[in-house]
Amino acid sequence: MALHGSNFCYNGRIHDFPRHCCIGSQTGRSKLFQQASSLLSLQPCRVKSGDSQDPLGGESLIMDQQTLEQDLQKAIAEENYVEAAKIRDSLKNLQEDSKTSVLLANARFYDSFKTGDLAIMQTLWAKNDEVCIVHPGASGISGYNDVMESWEFVWADYEFPLEIQLKDVRVHVKGDVGYVTCREFVKTEGSKWGVQFATNLFERIDGQWFICIHHASPIDL
Repeated sequence: MALHGSNFCYNGRIHDFPRHCCIGSQTGRSKLFQQASSLLSLQPCRVKSGDSQDPLGGESLIMDQQTLEQDLQKAIAEENYVEAAKIRDSLKNLQEDSKTSVLLANARFYDSFKTGDLAIMQTLWAKNDEVCIVHPGASGISGYNDVMESWEFVWADYEFPLEIQLKDVRVHVKGDVGYVTCREFVKTEGSKWGVQFATNLFERIDGQWFICIHHASPIDL
């Protein structure tokens, strides 16, 4: 089903998608949505995103990881192998905690959104035909290439970095599937804050969490 003439409004700007962007078949996504539906019985883990201190609801976790990685390299360079072993254990614990890892993946997603870095965004998504994105007020777009192209259209007229804050961040994980729900506040230059309720679904592939679905629905304040 082609998106002929499809467009959507994001923070007051109208975006038109190219004619070849298509909605993927239900069959192609059935496995992914079956996995997602199994998460509905989970109790959410609520993360208080201290607003100005951690606007992306996981940004501090990225900084912690980067600091540990830098400390590890320093300890190795100084041949302080006892300290290096301790830091390596701390890194392992941080990376193996599933909820923390999903929050890290979610924070990286919003960081690339904030900076408009398509090259980074391309590395964060699972590279298959089952991925799906729903921009505010738009129909779903499926398939890795079309999803990446949609970001180019969203970002075409923006000046970066954008201002993005997350509120009411909740993370849910079961096995190799996890998702984050939040209220997403996005402000572009010369515009008011746009508010969406967002759901981001992640899948762990070869030990790394990749985003598979991003669904943002506008909220009236």
